[in-house]
Amino acid sequence: MRILLIVYDNDSYIHWFPQGLAYIAAVLLKEGYEVVIYNQDKFHYPDEDLTEYLNKNKFDVIGVSIIAGYYQYRKLLKISDAINRSKDRPFYIIGGHGPAPEPEFFLKKTLADVIVIGEGEITVIELLKSIENKSSLSTIKGIAFREGDKVFINEKRPLIKDIDAIPFPAYELFPIDYYRLLRMPHVSNNDFVLPILSGRGCPFKCTFCYRIDEGLRTRSNENVIEEIKLLKATYGITYIAFGDELLMSSEERIVSICNDFIKNKLNIKWDCNGRLNYARRDVLNLMKQAGCVFINYGIESLDDRVLKNMKKGLTTKQIIRGIEATLNAGISPGFNIIFGNIGDNKDTLNKGVEFLLKYDDGAQMRTIRPVTPYPGSELYYYGIKKGLLKDCEDFYENKHTNSDLLSVNFTEMSEEQFHSCLLEANNRLITNYFQKKLSITLKQAEKLYLEKDTSFRGFRQL
Repeated sequence: MRILLIVYDNDSYIHWFPQGLAYIAAVLLKEGYEVVIYNQDKFHYPDEDLTEYLNKNKFDVIGVSIIAGYYQYRKLLKISDAINRSKDRPFYIIGGHGPAPEPEFFLKKTLADVIVIGEGEITVIELLKSIENKSSLSTIKGIAFREGDKVFINEKRPLIKDIDAIPFPAYELFPIDYYRLLRMPHVSNNDFVLPILSGRGCPFKCTFCYRIDEGLRTRSNENVIEEIKLLKATYGITYIAFGDELLMSSEERIVSICNDFIKNKLNIKWDCNGRLNYARRDVLNLMKQAGCVFINYGIESLDDRVLKNMKKGLTTKQIIRGIEATLNAGISPGFNIIFGNIGDNKDTLNKGVEFLLKYDDGAQMRTIRPVTPYPGSELYYYGIKKGLLKDCEDFYENKHTNSDLLSVNFTEMSEEQFHSCLLEANNRLITNYFQKKLSITLKQAEKLYLEKDTSFRGFRQL
């Protein structure tokens, strides 16, 4: 069988390496299937180009993976239309976090044949064998499928226990020379960056998270290190961006992996997503020694009542203590704060702004976004229960029009008051960021002209 996997264009200059599709491609290659990648991302192909491409090239199956989001949803509809207009339309499969919680809605909107729910490495092989044999799809776990106007949702597939057994992503099928140009905090001009996963899932249950698979499964340190060595040797990678939902899932785990990084002399920069519960001085110093330059923290709020409402499992004391410890260790912290959760108001928003201004190290521009109740999240079902949201179609077609605009209002504020407060907050944060950049640039100019700094390389921005 000949299979086409689509990497959609999200309008970025340099896109994040499509890890999910690359894992699927790897298991397909292992099973002997012919796999072709359609890189709409790198080449910014218009959507209509896909129809022409399919008319000129024969494929048995076509697949695309999509996350939740207003842009991704509308992009998926355009890609689906392009596929459905092709003369010899392939069997059409969709995967990813976006459609998984509401497969019936997505099947009807896209006219896809199958949606893979959850991990796809085992499911997709069973699915392709069923297509080849023209057998019923009703026994395949972890899918929803369409037969005419009817939609069937099968039994959930158990999670893959041994994720070390999954082959490394099929890097050889992708334009790594393009993806490795990704820029991350504290990257140098001569660094090459690529993301990898050291584990799947998260042990926490925040109300706004749309992840449907519970728990955390980690790869062995040896398996992770083997992949990093491969990327260094084959593609010259000097910076690893860990794409895990949560690399810092426990003190024991982060200490173990850092010690093995040091023992193996990886000599590589890296960043990760972290939890402030585990941001202790000794742990952070070890992370620094092992090459960590940036930790992206999901702070979400600086109000204890709001944190409790969202089941964050954090307190403001832990947040402040952890951020100060991170800065003292010489690691940049990423500050993610959202607004509009249950209990939020102008005062809780201002707490977040004051925190960001106090601890900002200038590594990234940070703004505050509204919380979005994505389908699959506890907040989504709460919104439906309270009559704030009707269903998935109401969410995607009417409510979620942009990630920086209010979709569902869980506060006591009016929509106008809500956006007015966010404008004021982000005005302060954006002004602070550019004032710092201005100060740094002016100091560079002074050093250049007053001290005749011969190392100066021009007034450039990455």
